[in-house]
Amino acid sequence: MTTAPDPRTPPAPADNAATASPTASPATSPAPSPVASGRRLTVVADQTPDSPALAGCNSSTPSTDVPGEASRARKKAAAKAGADIRGEVLLTLAQLRLATPHQLKALLLPHQQDTDHVRRALRNLLAESPALAGRTHRAQQSYWYCTPAGLAEAAASGELAPTTGRATGKRIAASKTGLREHGLALVDTVIAFHQAEVADHADWRVEVPHLTPAGNLVPDAVALLADGSSAFVEIDRTMSYARLLAKLERYDAYRGARASGRGSAARAPRSHWQETYAGPSLERPFPSLLFVFAPAPRRAAPDTREATFHDRARPNWRITVATTTLHRLTRDGADRPVWRVVGHGEDRRALTALPKPR
Repeated sequence: MTTAPDPRTPPAPADNAATASPTASPATSPAPSPVASGRRLTVVADQTPDSPALAGCNSSTPSTDVPGEASRARKKAAAKAGADIRGEVLLTLAQLRLATPHQLKALLLPHQQDTDHVRRALRNLLAESPALAGRTHRAQQSYWYCTPAGLAEAAASGELAPTTGRATGKRIAASKTGLREHGLALVDTVIAFHQAEVADHADWRVEVPHLTPAGNLVPDAVALLADGSSAFVEIDRTMSYARLLAKLERYDAYRGARASGRGSAARAPRSHWQETYAGPSLERPFPSLLFVFAPAPRRAAPDTREATFHDRARPNWRITVATTTLHRLTRDGADRPVWRVVGHGEDRRALTALPKPR
């Protein structure tokens, strides 16, 4: 006698799961073009998809499309960091002309252990059409700079100090004559000042021309210090002592250079440095001149060059001239007693303890 099937027992489902097609993932939207209307340093999320989350160690635990709280937080933080610093990376390259990913990390994400976020932002800038950043490679190191399109976008943001003749840094990055090493030494100097909170990395201007009666003066950089005063910064690697001393003379000549405008009936015309660096009430002295001696192949050691410079430079009481080496500056910090003042012996002082010019 045949037993009828129990009507309460549901039929076995068809085995369609093995043949079902996976759901197609949505296509990633391309980054917007730099010529998009109204765009100014737009934050663009990284276009590289995240790696899938690993399944748990227990094989009986089914995988899920929803990551764990910690994984989700890490991914969110990584994407946000890579996107948020995109504009800062572009501005920093436009300002300092070139930098390595490690230097950019030291300035923008000092507490990060690696350069992943910085490299993500750099790739984002490179992938634009036209590219906003470029790079060159040498000795397993990449050197990044702004392209003309990147400079235009950085300038349009209004975040950069107005500077005529701003260069892209491509020629410096590709140079084989020491220009790249000189530029990198300047960035290391900026990092030392920034980490010591002596001068923010955004408060530097590179190679700003100053007209003087003794010829054109182009400091390697001008830094706005935390106390509101300014300082001229010169990086020396290979310059002859004669040229270094000649540059001192141009700084002395600049101290007396008149501003281009005319004075009013109530105020006599002031010198250019007073109009530019002294402030409205002339309470600040002439900016200090800081020399940083950096290493170079086939040249005397920076300590030796610094000592020889002091032997040859004559004290000029109208200008405060102080020196250090890049090694001492980056090792001890810009706020520590690393500065030796011309005409004041071999003792070293902190930047805030430098004598004021007369």
